[in-house]
Parts: sequence; C-alpha cells; structure tokens
Amino acid sequence: MKKILSLFAVFLAAGAATAQSADGVFASGAIGGVLDAWHAAAAAADEEKYFSYFTPDAVFLGTDASERWTRDEFRKWAHPYFAKGKAWSFKSVARWITFAQDRTVAWFDEALDTPNMGPCRGSGVLVATPSGWKIAQYNLSITIPNALADDFKKRIEAYEKQQQKNKKGA
Repeated sequence: MKKILSLFAVFLAAGAATAQSADGVFASGAIGGVLDAWHAAAAAADEEKYFSYFTPDAVFLGTDASERWTRDEFRKWAHPYFAKGKAWSFKSVARWITFAQDRTVAWFDEALDTPNMGPCRGSGVLVATPSGWKIAQYNLSITIPNALADDFKKRIEAYEKQQQKNKKGA
C-alpha cells in the first residue's frame, strides 16, 4: 500500500511540474518574449506590431468596469494614442506562467510598473498558433492595498451615484 501511495504521489508531482513553467518567478522563454515585445511595441507606439500579438477574437479587459473590448474595438479606442506617437509604458517586474498539459495554451499573471497608473497587474491567456503565441485575453487591473479597499468602494459608489444623477438630469 505504501508503494502504491508513493507511486501516486510521484505521478501527481510530475503532473504539477509539467503544468508549471520551468522559468520560475520571472518567466522568459517564448511566452515572456511575446509579452515583453508586446509591451515594447506599446512603449514605441508601434500600433501594427502591438495588435499583431492578439488573436483575431481576442478580448482586452481594461481597468474601468466598462472596458471590455474585442481586439478591433480596443484598437479603435487606442488608435489616437498610437497616432500621437505615445501609447503607454508597462514594464513587467515579475511574471508567472502556467501551461496546459498539451502546451498549446498558457496563462500568466504579471506585476507591472507603470509611470501613469502606478503598480498594476496584467493577466491573460495565450494560445499557440501556426504563427507563434498570440494573446487571446488580457486583463489589466490597478492593484489596491486591502487596507484601502473600503475607501475605494465608497468612492466608487459615490461616483456611480453621481453618474446616475447626471444621466437623469441630461
């Protein structure tokens, strides 16, 4: 019985090891390279390159509750920033990547240093395609310390109440 349990534990550990990135806390490799190049394209205001990293059916979730965009909707929103030659600058300071067992899907989260929004978190899903890894979903969030959450909740509620009042008065 001990041998069976030991063997079972080895199989479980092996399965977990194949699902987790071997790159450690700051993942590099193919996925890290795609994400770094994607962030660099935004910093260089290279719109064509930036959006080439998305799948055609990709979804981008922004920091505002209303920001759930398809790739094309997001590109339309972002175009004026790229056209001015200044999009945004996100630098990943830590990244974790996990792969599906067949290694055709990867999901990640990364801590971001941003000059305009402060500390943020990006997370998402990439899929392997014939032309390389592509971003199928990206979720950008502003990290808020738990100790400040109650204050932010109240501020958001007051903001939404004011927005409703403005709609009724318009």
